[in-house]
Amino acid sequence: MNMRARMICLFVCLILGLFAVTGAFAEIQVVALPSKSPLVTLRVVYLAGAAADPANQPGLATLTASMVAEGGTRDLTYKQIVDAMFPMATSVSSYADKEMTVFSGVTHVDNLDKYYALFRAMLLEPGWRQDDFQRLKDDQINFLRVSLRGNNDEELGKEVLYNAIYQGHPYGHHNAGTVSSLEKLAVADLQRFYKAHYTQANLILGVAGGYPPEFLARMKKDFSTLPGGAASKPKLPAPKAAAEPSLLLVDKDTRSVAYSLGFPIEVKRGDPDYPALLLVQSYFGQHRNSGGRLYQRLREQRGLNYGDYTYIEYFPQGMFRFEPAPNLARSQQIFQIWIRPVEPPTAHFALRLALYELDRLIRNGIGKEDFERTRSFLSKYVNLLTRTKTAELGYAIDSAFYGIPVYNSYVKKSLAKLTVDDVNRAIRKHLRMSDLRVVAITRNAAELREKILGNAPSPMSYNSPKPKEITDEDKIVEVWKISLKPEAAQVVPVAKVFE
Repeated sequence: MNMRARMICLFVCLILGLFAVTGAFAEIQVVALPSKSPLVTLRVVYLAGAAADPANQPGLATLTASMVAEGGTRDLTYKQIVDAMFPMATSVSSYADKEMTVFSGVTHVDNLDKYYALFRAMLLEPGWRQDDFQRLKDDQINFLRVSLRGNNDEELGKEVLYNAIYQGHPYGHHNAGTVSSLEKLAVADLQRFYKAHYTQANLILGVAGGYPPEFLARMKKDFSTLPGGAASKPKLPAPKAAAEPSLLLVDKDTRSVAYSLGFPIEVKRGDPDYPALLLVQSYFGQHRNSGGRLYQRLREQRGLNYGDYTYIEYFPQGMFRFEPAPNLARSQQIFQIWIRPVEPPTAHFALRLALYELDRLIRNGIGKEDFERTRSFLSKYVNLLTRTKTAELGYAIDSAFYGIPVYNSYVKKSLAKLTVDDVNRAIRKHLRMSDLRVVAITRNAAELREKILGNAPSPMSYNSPKPKEITDEDKIVEVWKISLKPEAAQVVPVAKVFE
């Protein structure tokens, strides 16, 4: 090989090496759902979220996402972007969960070019202005202190439960972080997180609707300017095992008691027992549905509270949503029961009844008739989850994350093959009482703690007569033992939560 050939070879090798480092040859993952709709939905997902927060900086992923979506671009202030989008009746929204950060928006195809120019600049050329940073940081702190701690007992209980189960784990903090962490963050911290995790390796581009054929290629070209990077998939240990049940009471001046209780499960979408546990969830406590066993026993037959629901996947904002939001995909999930809200005089009995029903479910399983009824319901209900293009696109991205077919067909085909024996085997395998964590948001937390620990009878009284079947069962439930050691029952003031 002569000198000129050697130089050409060396130059080619250098260029190839540069591409390998920058990721210019990386294949960006795309989920596309073209249709004839005049609306175009964009959904950009980075496979990095709160689980990638540094241990001393919880809340960094969420604040970074807010800064990208609500902090302007290199050339435009956030107000200028809002003013430009107003005539198009559109916007850009964002949120960061544990393993996903999402940016989304919808526009009419006639405005696609103008809207996308803004959308693209926001995600690829953030403004990083100090005044926007301070505004968004204050918003995030106020969310923790006011919105979550002060105004939403049910959501507060659910998030405290997750923190308790995942203590010392990458999932072990609220997505919004803590007040003390947020107060120490600087713009440079956000820029470092953006550079490390907003990469092609973590990227999923989602687009749906009546977009022109060339639009997708344009989008891929634009986002190929991101660094190639490496996948940010977190290394997740199993949640710390709990040797016994526990009770955490958050002492707050509130009118009612909100319970959240649960334990980790080793089941997620795509796993063999997911369809069986999905059916159990629906039978025992389908969200915002009156047919669930818990709802019937606590609310309909006894009038104890408003809602009693069960989940096998993370479901935030349950007070405001009827169906779960997409793009909250997680590699680890928990089985959770949500009881809201309960009057203080009946709070002890309500907890006993919920645990009594869970214990009976574990011991007895589901009967054939209930199995068939629930399977029929779920086979139809799943269609509601993707009735909009935005939801359909979100679920398609989740399916890519879990490595499963289209969610609707995946669930329907799995349910069609499911048997009642499969479901009851899954109940025995995955549900238990041994490491149950119970969280209560309540006034006079120490008093409720003593009642629960003391296991004194908690008799029920009603304003109108109840069937003998109910009153007979009440006599069993009112003395049903909740086995807790005093050291496993703690009280924490609400002012310390997420601080």
